[in-house]
Amino acid sequence: MTGAEARPLRLFVALDLPGDVRDALAATGAAADPAVWRAVSPDSLHVTLAFLGSRPPEDVDAIAPIVAAEHHAPRLTLGEVLLLPPRHARVLTVTLTDPTGALAALQERVAAALAEAGVYTPESRPFRPHVTVARLRPRTRPPRTADLQLDPLEFSATAVILYSSRLGPGGARYEPLVAAALRS
Repeated sequence: MTGAEARPLRLFVALDLPGDVRDALAATGAAADPAVWRAVSPDSLHVTLAFLGSRPPEDVDAIAPIVAAEHHAPRLTLGEVLLLPPRHARVLTVTLTDPTGALAALQERVAAALAEAGVYTPESRPFRPHVTVARLRPRTRPPRTADLQLDPLEFSATAVILYSSRLGPGGARYEPLVAAALRS
């Protein structure tokens, strides 16, 4: 690799959340046992639509118009606190209820456009909308149940964002690269 070549970026496309929803989600993560869970910082809370993985920096140019396209804000409700994956939990999440199917449709459109642009391979598992609020600490065992409650707050997502993610000892750091507000 020469000095002129840029390093790949770890990319994902996600929905941004309103402040009151971030606060409620952050409180849920903070309420989890700190000996077992590391709460996700409020500014890192999001709903992943598509994880693109390691991509060359020039792919941002192909992804930007997909993120910037006109998208309507899905109306959502915070659901139950859930451990994922079910068999060997590593994250504490809050599910999202999508009564009209608008979030699922948005995710399908974005994923299809990214795949058509050649920057994404759609996942074989079904889309499961959630927000990760805490991650399992190293060398700890997760409890069998989440054992946390959350009020079913209704909200509309605020934006679609392309993030770059940098992994580090304190967890991932997310940098927004392209953002577009959602229409009401």
